Amino acid sequence: MLRLTVLALATLAAGPALAQFPCDELWAERNAVYKEAGYCFRTPRAIKAFGNAGCRYDELADVPLSARDRAKVAEIQREERRAGCQP
Repeated sequence: MLRLTVLALATLAAGPALAQFPCDELWAERNAVYKEAGYCFRTPRAIKAFGNAGCRYDELADVPLSARDRAKVAEIQREERRAGCQP
């Protein structure tokens, strides 16, 4: 189920479209960007959802994100704050 949600969100254009998604889906989309870039998750929730197979970066600051991915993560984080999502 999570994989389908992430794929559905990934096809959306940036902008107000994110406002229609609940916190869990925003969380999944943001973390899918990190997973694809090689982040090694620490929380049980993220490890359960994404696993750590093939991860390469223990520190989030070390994850090499493209400008597009950085912008996408920033937009998702703004929406998470606006919606009052818990970290």
